[in-house]
Amino acid sequence: MDTCCAADLEGGFGACDVADDIAAFRREGLGADQRKLLAALVADGVDGKTVLDIGGGIGAIHHGLLRAGARSVTDVDGSSAYIAAAQDEARRQGLLDRIAYHHGDFVELADGIQPADIVILVRVLCCYPDMPALIRASAAHAKHSYGLIYPRSTWWMRAAALAFPALRHLKCPISGPGHVHLEADIDTAVRSQGFSPIVDDTTWYWRVVLYRRAEHALI
Repeated sequence: MDTCCAADLEGGFGACDVADDIAAFRREGLGADQRKLLAALVADGVDGKTVLDIGGGIGAIHHGLLRAGARSVTDVDGSSAYIAAAQDEARRQGLLDRIAYHHGDFVELADGIQPADIVILVRVLCCYPDMPALIRASAAHAKHSYGLIYPRSTWWMRAAALAFPALRHLKCPISGPGHVHLEADIDTAVRSQGFSPIVDDTTWYWRVVLYRRAEHALI
């Protein structure tokens, strides 16, 4: 991990983040935003498809896609702690042999990663400063559909982005959005790669969008 963003991705997410995510998932299941994206993907059809999950966290969404009929998953994550947690959870669910794991900054690893039918980035754009580069690299790998969850560019999310860095010094720091990119800029960047939205929804904090490649728009 020798890139400009790799150290931030590795150092920004550790054991506390993983423990909190696993506890929340086992207590409550997926968050509302993640449920919306998973439902949209399943409704659009996942049977037999390959999935590329960039910044997959503990793996909750791609595990759900595998159970819904997806063939295989590639999980690329900049945090070794999250990869270990995702592997443990996949092993617990009997899904480990259908998932390949890669550790690092996806923009730097992209040339060595195979395209997939479905590419998802769940709460990832807010962890990456160069949004256009990440969208270009990840969208190029999506053969059919491209799903995003990212912070709404509201005043409260921008305030959170300013406040959370001050909390990183805590023994078990509180995580939050590091970058709140303008929603219109994100949408423009994705559309420029040949995609059109088929589902566009929000929660209080998050925007959930599922895009489809133009050549598949009527399928």
